[in-house]
Amino acid sequence: MLARLPVHTAQLPEAGTLNLDHIAHFVPDREAAADALARLGFTTTPFSEQSHRTRPDAPVEPAGTGNRCVMLERGYLEFLTPFADTPIAAQLRVAIGRYTGVHLIAYGSADAQADHHRLEAEGFAPPDPVRLQREVDTGEGTMTVRFTVTRTAPGCMPEGRIQFCQHHSPEGVWQTRWLAHPNALRELRAVHLCVSDPEEAAQRYARYAGIPLQPLPAGRGRGYVQQTARGRLVVCDAARLDDLLGIEPPALPWIGAAELASADPARTATVLRDGGYVPVPLQDGRARVDLPDALGGVLVLARD
Repeated sequence: MLARLPVHTAQLPEAGTLNLDHIAHFVPDREAAADALARLGFTTTPFSEQSHRTRPDAPVEPAGTGNRCVMLERGYLEFLTPFADTPIAAQLRVAIGRYTGVHLIAYGSADAQADHHRLEAEGFAPPDPVRLQREVDTGEGTMTVRFTVTRTAPGCMPEGRIQFCQHHSPEGVWQTRWLAHPNALRELRAVHLCVSDPEEAAQRYARYAGIPLQPLPAGRGRGYVQQTARGRLVVCDAARLDDLLGIEPPALPWIGAAELASADPARTATVLRDGGYVPVPLQDGRARVDLPDALGGVLVLARD
């Protein structure tokens, strides 16, 4: 059994708070995605098939999906691929039909049941929390890592699968050997959502997470930011996305960009260029990397 170290326990938010736990790209080809991630300078976990319980008393059954992850010192990136004919795999394929890229944002939670109660009280009519699990290699054998996920019905949050994730075995997820990346990136700091009506989305996300959103400083277009205990969500229209990052959404709504912090920006830039990626400087000192079609979306690079 792996011991819980500070980097593991630091992933878990304190009771009554939420953090930005992870985002997930939905990708059609797991090997093409793995190759692209290696060229970006990321260390990835092995591919792992997922299983779940639809009810606490139900048997464990295959989800028809699997993932590789990029584990960071704070948060992580998930790359999900459907490979069977199951309801969950079908949801992924429909999303990939819109665009390859980020379709999932997970708030880290300390209390799945409290999240469920809040969603009920706010009129989101959530189904029962889902108990997910998967087998992971520890280097000394295998262990089962477990999560409880709380989400709404498909389509209730049109931006994608927006959910709450309570980790029950973070030591199996954030293994030390997966945390070092040649590109020196180590923290998931923010995610950008582009929508047609930022005011409506800001009000909805405030009710969903119980955290108000604040207007972004004046600029072209409209936008709001939601600050969690660790990490933030930026909700904006296409004009503000272009103003912030110099990109246009391929569809609306679009979960388009993840901001990662680097411990060594010069090293990050060198590794990316060696892999064939050219960072585009932004006006505020950050940089942008447009990801290949195998992954979809954009990375925003910031100094740690």
